[in-house]
Amino acid sequence: MPDIYLGIDTSNYTSSCAVYIPDENNVISKKQLLPVPEGQMGLRQSDAVFHHTKNLPALLSSLINQLGENSSIKAVGASCRPRDVDGSYMPCFCVGEGFCKALAASYNAEEYYFSHQAGHIAAALWSSKKFDCIGKNFIAFHVSGGTTDVLLVEPDRENIFKITEIASSLDLKAGQAVDRVGGMLSLKFPAGQELDKLARSSDVDFKIKPYIKDGCCSFSGLQNKCGDMLKRGCPKEDIAKFCIDYIYESIAAMTVYALKKYGDLPLIFAGGVMSNSIIRERIEKKFGGYFAQSEFSSDNAAGIAYLSFLKNTVLD
Repeated sequence: MPDIYLGIDTSNYTSSCAVYIPDENNVISKKQLLPVPEGQMGLRQSDAVFHHTKNLPALLSSLINQLGENSSIKAVGASCRPRDVDGSYMPCFCVGEGFCKALAASYNAEEYYFSHQAGHIAAALWSSKKFDCIGKNFIAFHVSGGTTDVLLVEPDRENIFKITEIASSLDLKAGQAVDRVGGMLSLKFPAGQELDKLARSSDVDFKIKPYIKDGCCSFSGLQNKCGDMLKRGCPKEDIAKFCIDYIYESIAAMTVYALKKYGDLPLIFAGGVMSNSIIRERIEKKFGGYFAQSEFSSDNAAGIAYLSFLKNTVLD
């Protein structure tokens, strides 16, 4: 009866659960985007909590039924906070935490809790097969709707990762900028995939100097610039391209800053924005680095399941 490790993640975008199967080094994942009314750029926390409460029973039932009877749930993990910093809290993560406690008790399994950000990093490591980074120092980017963070990641016995912020965004996060520009262009929320596709239709090469201060970036000017371009009647594909180019140049400058400060450490890229094909191609060409597979770039529970395995078997 093979041991399996169950992970749960309840972000402000997606209800998700996954299992990691060590014998196969495989992940089985189930997830469902939270419904965002047309014209809105996200959900209130109370609405997110409601939808997670509705979504998770069906997702977990489908996942557990797929596993069959010949599996043993060794541990259950959940994301219980956005980041590993004091005061980091969002009500939506309480849903996953509650399900984790109940399932761990039901299966007589260990229960573990991690940050949503740590889950993203772990998903990137697993899906890019960078297992050799476990227990070593590396630099991670977490670029999404809620964060644009450059992070020093060091080994930690309690949480697997000790995560220290190197630099971040001073205002809008990259994912917020993508969705707001996408909204200007009448794209559906979340706008990342459609903006990526639209930007690839443009052949304009923009000369961009992003705002960087002590390694930190700013995207409020990007939103304003895209708004001005729209008012002037610029083609939508050129506006999309400018948005993506600006985010890339910002991330590239932050990468240079981090490498200069901490040396030639491995680079790991996680979060929904890092699944953008233009940004990924340019980063890989200039810096190398390792990216989460597209399925595991956006919010998912695979990293939490993998962290539960590591916590239970490698570092305990």
